[in-house]
Amino acid sequence: MRLAAAFLKLVRWPNLIFIVLTQLLFYYCIDKPIYQSAYSGPRIFWLITASVLIAAAGYIINDYFDLNIDRINKPSQNVIDRLISRRWAIVWHLSLSFLGIIATVIAVSGHKWYLIIANTVCVILLWLYSTSFKRKFLIGNIIISLLTAWTVLVLFFAEVPFSAAFSVKSYGVIQFFRRAFLYGGFAFAINLIREAMKDVEDMAGDARYECKTLPIVAGINATKIYIAVWLVVLIAALIILQLYIMQFGWWWAIAYCILFIIAPLIY
Repeated sequence: MRLAAAFLKLVRWPNLIFIVLTQLLFYYCIDKPIYQSAYSGPRIFWLITASVLIAAAGYIINDYFDLNIDRINKPSQNVIDRLISRRWAIVWHLSLSFLGIIATVIAVSGHKWYLIIANTVCVILLWLYSTSFKRKFLIGNIIISLLTAWTVLVLFFAEVPFSAAFSVKSYGVIQFFRRAFLYGGFAFAINLIREAMKDVEDMAGDARYECKTLPIVAGINATKIYIAVWLVVLIAALIILQLYIMQFGWWWAIAYCILFIIAPLIY
């Protein structure tokens, strides 16, 4: 039981649940109503499973290579080398990554081969992020933010062929495209903010192991300005969006956005 709890902690199970919720809500609230998705339940299940497996593998390999840094930044939360050996961490990473690619293959059923390539690239990027990119100025933050946005965009490209995504002029595709990239853009921006805040929290360990994160290179004040600028842009975009949808009388949606998205961002 203790080992199972350690494994769930290692793969960040709350984050995995949020990935599942994000993709399910996008599929049922955006994809099916607007694009009238032809994707069946089993294929969506495998696509979501692939995202969860690849993300879990990414968390494992990140903790594997961050072992020394985490001993400084969050010693009580460390799992690898305390409850799970480094060898087993690598085995789990490779196994989950492989299963994630297999789940993608099952999901696409021989069609949209580019999704298999894209998810394989995600696995490679998560490895490179953990080994080097996260220690470089802003590159790691941008990569993780792009991968976060991909959890939404993968559903768009699963429905719309890549060659047609930027050229087809049908109303359904245009509306689906706008909403997919709106949500993907929100995921990208909010994660850039989150990563910068994490870099501030982890300065002690990062500085000791010569990481070139934003607060280490530019200082905490510059990082606060960077975060504030992104927050202002994000909040302003959300307020403009609420003003736009007033014409449709979507008052519950507006109330939800103000109370549960805009207000917490301001706070």
